[in-house]
Amino acid sequence: MNERNIRVAVAGAGGRMGREVVKMVLAESDFELAAAISPSSKGKDAGELVGLPACGVAVGSDLAEELLKLDVKPDVLVDFTTPQLAVPHTRIAIEHGVRPIMGTTGFTPDDIDKLDKLCRERGIGGLIAPNFSIGAILMMKFAQEAAKYFPHLEIIEYHGDQKLDAPSGTAVKTAELVAETRKKLKQGNPNEHETIPGARGGEFEGFRIHSVRLPGVFAQQEVVFGAFGQTLKIRHDSYDRAGYMAGVATAVRKVMHTTGLIYGFEHMMD
Repeated sequence: MNERNIRVAVAGAGGRMGREVVKMVLAESDFELAAAISPSSKGKDAGELVGLPACGVAVGSDLAEELLKLDVKPDVLVDFTTPQLAVPHTRIAIEHGVRPIMGTTGFTPDDIDKLDKLCRERGIGGLIAPNFSIGAILMMKFAQEAAKYFPHLEIIEYHGDQKLDAPSGTAVKTAELVAETRKKLKQGNPNEHETIPGARGGEFEGFRIHSVRLPGVFAQQEVVFGAFGQTLKIRHDSYDRAGYMAGVATAVRKVMHTTGLIYGFEHMMD
């Protein structure tokens, strides 16, 4: 093994995003698959799990147990699991000196502060990324810039009907970036009334976020700005999970040279 190889553990390896991560790790010449975790696929070879030749890494069912088994710990954990596991998995990784890269949502600002402190105490870096797509990051940056001139906006995000959280992490991150440049403004008619509760979506800093959940939908988001006599729409569409992998690979390499828990993949882009 080349001593420069980065040892990567993948949590959620049996899921749709996790399988793509395993494929990417096995394909990159400077990465080594150190562990794969998926309770529903326990005991299977990680390579065969994703349709590739056997790689000699048996899938485990519990992150903490797998990290305890290993004589040489992974350098990085890439996690695409569930919101319920996001915080405990991050904490477990940090406690073992493993740098967490979390594509899973479910973190509160207080969670992030505490986990950032843990990272710094261990002298390691980590990343929480609502989205690893470079196109999605650009969409968020463009929306943040547009909000300086178009303060009236709404966010509409579309995902498949099996997505657990709403709004998506990308929508939340977009809203936070917009709020940094847009003064808080309560939009719409002050006497507005919802005849069906929730019809106007969730409210954030005076503007609305709408979450669409339908079968057959992958991942799209548009930010719609309105002004007198004109509208502006900034939209990003994802069609394949493999499109996120270049961003994940970049994060794995860059997190090796950071300290503290970073929130947002845009901070790792040149």
